[in-house]
Amino acid sequence: MILLIAGASHTGKTALAQRLLEKYRYPYLSIDHLKMGLIRSGHTTLTPLSSTEELTGYLWPVIREMIKTAIENKQNLIIEGCYIPFDWAESFEKEYLQHMKYICLVMSEAYIHNHYRDIKEFAGVIEQRLDDSDCTIESLIRDNTEALKMCRLYHADYFLIDSTYCVDIEIN
Repeated sequence: MILLIAGASHTGKTALAQRLLEKYRYPYLSIDHLKMGLIRSGHTTLTPLSSTEELTGYLWPVIREMIKTAIENKQNLIIEGCYIPFDWAESFEKEYLQHMKYICLVMSEAYIHNHYRDIKEFAGVIEQRLDDSDCTIESLIRDNTEALKMCRLYHADYFLIDSTYCVDIEIN
């Protein structure tokens, strides 16, 4: 089974992937690690500050082929990150899709307003953020509103975080 965990920054994708690794013993790949490896090794002129669209366009073809390889080898894998396109399913034939599950984590505007301090406090629970100054209430609302809009447009599964943060996903 391949599980794709998408969503805007600070929605808890990496923390969820870690919990699922501990529960199901499925390895996970943080797309941010792949991104930084390619950037630091000089394999791209993109930077961590490049647009999400540019980074998705660069990273998704690599991720897509990694997913196909894992499925062909009957391996389980969780992939998490901001760089999974909302039309991801169009990248795969039916025989691949039957081995895949997608979920997008989305925080409501009310949740962001009511829990902004918690969001900032837990931002580095799995990975350390060197500079988190761009995480504002306004940016969180903008990014999560856009993610919800795109999930609805593409009929993508999403998990709405509205009153309390209690994200639990069943893989099987």
